[in-house]
Amino acid sequence: AESQLETTIRDFIAQRYNILLCSTIIETGIDIPNANTIIIHRADKFGLAQLHQLRGRVGRSHHQAYCYLLVPENISRDATKRLEAIEATSALGAGFNLALHDLEIRGAGEILGNSQAGNLKDVGLSLFSDMLKKAIRRLKAEDKLGPVVQEMPACEVNLYASALLPNDYCANVHARLLYYKRLSRAESAEDLDQVYQEIIDYYGLPPLAVDTLLHSHHLRIVAAKLGIQKVEVSGKAITLIFIDKPPLDPLKLVLTMQELKTCKFDGKNKLVWNIVADSVRAKVHNCERILSCLS
Repeated sequence: AESQLETTIRDFIAQRYNILLCSTIIETGIDIPNANTIIIHRADKFGLAQLHQLRGRVGRSHHQAYCYLLVPENISRDATKRLEAIEATSALGAGFNLALHDLEIRGAGEILGNSQAGNLKDVGLSLFSDMLKKAIRRLKAEDKLGPVVQEMPACEVNLYASALLPNDYCANVHARLLYYKRLSRAESAEDLDQVYQEIIDYYGLPPLAVDTLLHSHHLRIVAAKLGIQKVEVSGKAITLIFIDKPPLDPLKLVLTMQELKTCKFDGKNKLVWNIVADSVRAKVHNCERILSCLS
């Protein structure tokens, strides 16, 4: 009965007993600050949203909380993905990222149609989102400016140094792939800083390879806006390869070559600055300098 259910919950909150055996009825609307441990039996049978809500029933005060997911030895591939996703998204505000994981695992229908199973599932959520974003930009550009200017190609940055999330720093393969994807799709310094803060909050202070990875993406974003499709930073020189007709003021190129004495054109779209760098930090600093001159 409803009154019996209410009495049971009140007694548990009052700590008249320390263990509450229940169904998923507790997944929403229950706030018990002194509950610090939850054990979920056959967690492979629950969806991501349910696991996220159930996990949120503990840890609602200053006490350290624990969530144990009990599963059999052999579970389905989708169940494994759900469990890896719930493990990788334990930071504050992880609900949105968890929803993206859920869409990737289950698939989704058409965004601009009424079919619940469309092309979105075939191409993947990330690629479809990028395609949709580019189409919207193209339509807006046509409305305002007439013919559409060709979009900038992806920019490749090579610092000739390790730029990755090491296995001994971020052991979860799924989490590493997620972070790589988010970094590659970042379009501003703010987007990169958000991902960087999440990595630090979850895994602690990063090694040099992680900092190098973030620096390379910072350089990628700045270089792409200048119409640069490739950046190579060795210990002896910096090479910038431009697209045809980059959105760059020619006067900036002239002033850059005047300021950086050893900077010159080497071929049609290649700008080379001969400068020695004996560390990753020096390489990044030099690259930021030449990009700043061109901006």
